[in-house]
This record gives sequence, structure tokens and C-alpha cells, in this order.
Amino acid sequence: MPPRSKFISAPPSAVQEAIKRLGNNLRTARLRRNLSHTELATKLGVDRHVIADAENGKLSTSAGVYLGMLWAMNLLPSLADVANPKNDEEGLALSGLDERERARQGGGPSNAF
Repeated sequence: MPPRSKFISAPPSAVQEAIKRLGNNLRTARLRRNLSHTELATKLGVDRHVIADAENGKLSTSAGVYLGMLWAMNLLPSLADVANPKNDEEGLALSGLDERERARQGGGPSNAF
């Protein structure tokens, strides 16, 4: 078995808090829909323990499970603005600095991602 990731075993507190909050929100959404762990798991094709792990904020649970849970409960559209490049103020500011620096050096804007 490969060594466990340091990020998984000791994540930054902001990450741990965010994943716990997401898990709690998913639990609330599931309960409001009167769905059991088993019912939601069956819809996603996973074991019910996977749903419980996600709701408990287990960091090693795949992003696909979290997205699947959102999809199964019709909450996936709420992710439309998560990491949206148009809302990335820091990235836009840094990108603008890069473009100005290239212009100063005589190069044009880059089309690279």
C-alpha cells in the first residue's frame, strides 16, 4: 500500500473546515429529501459507507462522490461559480501583471493556458 499523503493525514485547517462544511451541507440536503444513505448510494452506485464518509468530511473521498451527491440531489448547478475564471480576482490581477510585463518586454499577450 502506498504511503498516505501528508495532505490527507494533516490538511490545512481551512481545507478541513471546508470539507466538513460541505459534508454537513450534503447531509442536510439528503435528510431534507428524506433519503437514506443506502438510497443515495444506490443512485450513485457506491457503498452506503462512501456516502457517510463524504458527509463526515473524509478528505480521501473522491471529488466524484461529492459531485455525484450534488447531482443526485439536483444541487450541481450551484457549482457554476466555483473557481469561475471570471470571478478569480487574484488570478485576474496576476494575469494582468503578466500581460503588462510581457508588453514591457516587447512581447504580445500569450495564448498559453
